[in-house]
Amino acid sequence: MPLMPSLALLSEVPTSDVFWAYAGFLAVVAAFLALDLGVFHREAHVVTIKEASTWTAVWVGTALLFNAWIWFAYEHHWLGLGIDVPQVDGSVKALVGGWEAAELFFTGYVVEKSLSIDNVFVIALVFSFFAVPDKLQHRVLFWGVLGALALRGAMIAVGAALMANVSWIVYVFGGILIITALKMAWMSSANLDPEKNIVVIAVRKLFPITREFHGDKFFTRIVGAGGRSRIFGTPLLLALVMVEFTDVVFAVDSIPAIFAITADPFLVFTSNVFAILGLRSLYFCLANLIGRFKYLKPALIVVLLFVGVKLMLVHTSWKIDTGTSLGVICGALVLGVVGSILATRRSA
Repeated sequence: MPLMPSLALLSEVPTSDVFWAYAGFLAVVAAFLALDLGVFHREAHVVTIKEASTWTAVWVGTALLFNAWIWFAYEHHWLGLGIDVPQVDGSVKALVGGWEAAELFFTGYVVEKSLSIDNVFVIALVFSFFAVPDKLQHRVLFWGVLGALALRGAMIAVGAALMANVSWIVYVFGGILIITALKMAWMSSANLDPEKNIVVIAVRKLFPITREFHGDKFFTRIVGAGGRSRIFGTPLLLALVMVEFTDVVFAVDSIPAIFAITADPFLVFTSNVFAILGLRSLYFCLANLIGRFKYLKPALIVVLLFVGVKLMLVHTSWKIDTGTSLGVICGALVLGVVGSILATRRSA
């Protein structure tokens, strides 16, 4: 295919004042990450439930504070936000107010946060398979988050361009979500075997991999018998590669899901980033408790099916509004969590 799709994507890059909204947001995120790795997690250590719970509360609280900023920014159209906003049905809305934008951000954040819970299942399996020591898991997740931010940003840019230029793409996104929900209902991730993953196989061909860990290093230099040194990857590198790969797989589901809520690239991007930033602390909160939430996976399946159907109806008179979406999504998740807690108490 020629150059035209590339030019279409370039036309979706934020310009003018909106560019500074993205730049300012990314600067704040970079400052948070620098504090995280450079101050609070400078030394590798085992993350306790108490520490993980505190950080989870911090990230959720930060997302809610940002949502308050969203209200003011869109209400007063700071930096051009809320002006000529693309809609899920392919139209463009001249002005989007603060309450509508805040509701869309919160709904998108809840969807992305809930879908990231399923990612926790797979990450736990990856760490178990490679026997990653507890004190090194945060380092893998930190660098995994950086890679995920870059990948999600690229995928959101492509998704926004498709939503703006290809009207029928909503049916493709809806179909992806419905198929994913059905696969989740019938398939299990418990039989995950990273050694058979094509990306892991490719990494092993590029670098020899050591049998043991070398501290918190992804690469290490080893001197051979002849005095010549050679760069080796460590099992920590393979764990990082698998974490990145699983995020790409889950992004194929979560990106269409957020575009079922809103087609505003700024709201899509920021809600995704906040969900990803809280993934590490969420993992340490849930990794050892994941088996107790037996009804959480069915709740996620309901969420995926619902947003898939929502996309399918977007061009009809039966399209579902944001308030209804938020109620259904939150209701399904609450029922899944409460049902799991009650079931655990009965079996105790």
